[in-house]
Amino acid sequence: MLRPHPAVLRRLVNEYEALSAAVAASEPADLNSRTRDLAYTLCVSTGTRDVERALEVAHQWLATAPAPVRETAPPTVTGQRMPTPAPA
Repeated sequence: MLRPHPAVLRRLVNEYEALSAAVAASEPADLNSRTRDLAYTLCVSTGTRDVERALEVAHQWLATAPAPVRETAPPTVTGQRMPTPAPA
């Protein structure tokens, strides 16, 4: 089974957990819809049918994933930073 990129999975988990806490506190319809969308995406991404199981699997995968790599400068072709174009 293909696995989602750890950064993508981490973002999904973080957003789902934050929104589900907000929904539990206030239940706005737009947050509830987004929470359902995230739950579905997490289930599909982890090959599960239940969001609680999807979160368990996601946390297990993230625990074994390599640490995220942070780029300090944008990639270049020549090894030198490319100049920023002036605004038009």
